[in-house]
Amino acid sequence: MGVACAIVLILVASTTTTSASQCFDSIISFGDSLADTGNFFLLSPPNNPPLCARPPYGRTFFHRPTGRSSDGRLVIDFIAEAFGLPFVESYIAGRNAAEKGGSFSKGVNFAVAGATALDTMFFDSRGIHNRITNVTLGTQLDWFNQFLAVIPSKPVSLTHVLQQKKLLITLHYNLPTRVMENRQTVSL
Repeated sequence: MGVACAIVLILVASTTTTSASQCFDSIISFGDSLADTGNFFLLSPPNNPPLCARPPYGRTFFHRPTGRSSDGRLVIDFIAEAFGLPFVESYIAGRNAAEKGGSFSKGVNFAVAGATALDTMFFDSRGIHNRITNVTLGTQLDWFNQFLAVIPSKPVSLTHVLQQKKLLITLHYNLPTRVMENRQTVSL
């Protein structure tokens, strides 16, 4: 049984006002289904879409499935709204849009449903296999490095991004306390 938990890590590079809508001008998000705004859906085979691509997902706010593992908005959506920012686009959707002239000017979301903060090898060595995805926080950080290489003022470093933007970085992960595997309790 896992304990659902959302951890919000806030890095403020240059905050000059106390108004929430003026504190940040973009969001970068990492995590699992607690924050995934469509990456898992877009990474899934077209002939086998995940449940989040079908009703009832999305029905209470978007009135259609959006790739979120929710019937409405996620915590990341409320965070964006609170800071006066648009909903954060999934990296995979935005990467595809960027090829057609789109941009990540207000943020990017690397979260993928089923992703783990620990590397796959950690779990494999303990006989625990993630049947949902092989995406980890390490994968998301690799995507983040690719993202840094293609944003408009390229090439760019994380230090440059933090100095130039008022940036909110969020981490959203389910934190399992233990996992049942083959009727044995495996402590993580």
